[in-house]
Amino acid sequence: MSNPHLCQEVSTPIGNLTLVSTEVGLRAVLWPNDSDRITLPRQMIASNSDPILCETATQLGQYFAKERTEFDLPLDLQGTDFQQQAWNALARIPYGETWTYKQQAELLGRPKAVRAIGAANGKNPVSIVLPCHRVIGVNGSLTGFAGGLDTKKELLRFEGALSNGN
Repeated sequence: MSNPHLCQEVSTPIGNLTLVSTEVGLRAVLWPNDSDRITLPRQMIASNSDPILCETATQLGQYFAKERTEFDLPLDLQGTDFQQQAWNALARIPYGETWTYKQQAELLGRPKAVRAIGAANGKNPVSIVLPCHRVIGVNGSLTGFAGGLDTKKELLRFEGALSNGN
């Protein structure tokens, strides 16, 4: 790839996240030990001054301070057309609410593509920014999340989508 990938680690209430950007936009939000889910170059340049990384860190800080409920960042999403449609649909799930994989598939006009939606969400490169944690099983179960199910539950509680009893 000709575009350099810049990275910055940020500390959040749910642990350290690594942000990755290109000159186009935010490329990834990575969890610790999250190297095989998203293909990135081996060499990335650490940056504390890249405007995209700085703005992402700022907006994540606002999110965790309950000052922001949606993100406004340029994105550089790399995936199939279907994956990109699934990822962009995530941005439509309101803060504090959950959708089922079935609802997300229906939104895309692909009601039978529930498993494919789950697979695409599993490859969502920008967790939290595109809130795949808000997608749950049709029976209300919390399924798959790159940051782990405990983190998914914590984020949903933080947003008010789950009570403390759940």
